[in-house]
Amino acid sequence: MNRNGLWGEIRKNRALLIMLAPAVLFFLVFAYVPMAGIVLAFKQYNHTGGIFGSPWNGLDNFRFFFESGNAWLVTRNTALYNIAFIVVNNVLQITVAILLFEVAGKWFRKIAQSVMFLPYFISWVVVGAIAYNLFNYDVGTINSILTTFGMEPIDIYNTPSYWPVILVIVSAWKTLGYGTVMYLAAITSIDTEMYEAAEIDGANIFQRIFKVTIPNLYPTIIILVLLAIGNIFRGDFGMFYNMVGNNGLLFSNTDVIDTFVFRSLTTSNEIGLSAAVGFYQSILGFATIMLANYAVRRYDKDRALF
Repeated sequence: MNRNGLWGEIRKNRALLIMLAPAVLFFLVFAYVPMAGIVLAFKQYNHTGGIFGSPWNGLDNFRFFFESGNAWLVTRNTALYNIAFIVVNNVLQITVAILLFEVAGKWFRKIAQSVMFLPYFISWVVVGAIAYNLFNYDVGTINSILTTFGMEPIDIYNTPSYWPVILVIVSAWKTLGYGTVMYLAAITSIDTEMYEAAEIDGANIFQRIFKVTIPNLYPTIIILVLLAIGNIFRGDFGMFYNMVGNNGLLFSNTDVIDTFVFRSLTTSNEIGLSAAVGFYQSILGFATIMLANYAVRRYDKDRALF
């Protein structure tokens, strides 16, 4: 009975299952099959033995990572940057989405959305080149302007303290349009009768925003923040590498887990160490999303991911 029921459901939903198959195949090939490579984190890799033939070394790769003094640095940087990105980006995106929704001009809204969305499609390589032309000590635009007015040039690429602010601003600039569109879509789906009822009750524009718009955005905000929290220990490699590169003078304030793994793999050829740090990163991400989802379930289980 159960088998017939299963095959009956498959036949009934075969069109949907065929549509779902490419996504399932994608994650199977690129997410689940590569998990077998986790064993490298516990091995002393050599090219003769390969992934499964190299000798085991227990937790030596993890021990070396934590004893090197880099573990706390890259973990702290990754977490703090992502927390800043989540807070700053979401606040700006929600604010701009509300402003665009309240703007009466339809054409202005469309043009503003297009202009804000454009940076999202610009490659981080191009953004890194733009930043270099702005911040270069000798010929950068900022220092050229400063010297024109008789001021001292700023050595940005040799001063780590500037980079947390720079990276947060660049991240907000690049993702503003994409996030604004998502929040704007959520706002436009709010029942207009709620706004009409608020106007009849005498609510002004600020009261409508804080009493109608923002409360109705809570489900969208929670879902997007939860998804972002799942990646809180996963740095945007494209941004950090193209903005900072291999400038060791800035690593104290800009090195994240992803760039550390990349350097361990390409510069030191430490494949086992790279795998161990990647595994450590995955465990942190899994634990974080589980804790965040648990906290949301305690507050309102209907808004949790699972």
